[in-house]
Amino acid sequence: MALYSEKVMDHFRNPRNIGVIEDADGIGEVGNAKCGDIMKIYLKIENDIIADVKFETFGCGSAIASSSMATELIKGKPVAEALKLTNKAVVEALDGLPDYKMHCSVLAEEAIRSALDDYYQKNPEKKPEQ
Repeated sequence: MALYSEKVMDHFRNPRNIGVIEDADGIGEVGNAKCGDIMKIYLKIENDIIADVKFETFGCGSAIASSSMATELIKGKPVAEALKLTNKAVVEALDGLPDYKMHCSVLAEEAIRSALDDYYQKNPEKKPEQ
């Protein structure tokens, strides 16, 4: 079996949604000091829908692929659905990651949550009741 699935390789070689949203409604940045990966996610939210999402990732191929896939999974979706995105869903959508690269999918989940937290800090009236 190959170390990485075709989907991982495709999202690494041809990342989707890469870049910056200058007037982002939410920005989240997370990193892993142990491996050196850093992810930054930008969200544009309109009518409680993630209208656009971009990312910048400094890291390995698995980190880039995880960022790319995570953005694809939440783009066009309601914010409530994006809040439920898990690293497991990212890994499944990528057809798996090696165990020692699972932290990359966790970073993608955390970066999205961080960007949504930023959005809610800027727009407290939009935060759902817990």
